[in-house]
Amino acid sequence: MISLVRVDNRLIHGQVIEAWLPYLKVSRVLVADDQAAGNPLARAAMGLAVPRRVQVDVQPLGETDFADLERSPEAILLVVRDISGVLFARRRGLVCRALNLGNVHFSPGRAQVTPSVFLSQEEVGNLEELAAGGMQIEIRAVPRERPLPFAEILTRLGAHAAEPKA
Repeated sequence: MISLVRVDNRLIHGQVIEAWLPYLKVSRVLVADDQAAGNPLARAAMGLAVPRRVQVDVQPLGETDFADLERSPEAILLVVRDISGVLFARRRGLVCRALNLGNVHFSPGRAQVTPSVFLSQEEVGNLEELAAGGMQIEIRAVPRERPLPFAEILTRLGAHAAEPKA
């Protein structure tokens, strides 16, 4: 079963390895990302960074059987690079209750929500669609932080919606 879906444009890195893996006690991390799946060096680096007891798989988003992940007896952390990838996965069978926004870096047209998460209007629309489907959405870099729930994300963006950083 999927324990958590995390959006993180850095994919597997220190926050995931040192904080989320021990917290979730998962036996498998699946990175569903076309770019990483096509890069043998990135795949190898991610596999080496994670403790041996945790299986790491990196595969293209379009080749991931999301419904099968939910039926798995393993506890799985699913990592996706961006919010559009989560929406794609949902439309292809992903069932999950919790979506964690960990790192969504700045780019033109995105407004800052937290120091590590910047969102565009399109991404907010995608998140609204996911929330309407029952997904609990939060921003939290590491488990010890207080989660910022979706309603509060929308409130923060309301103050900045008219002026995304260019």
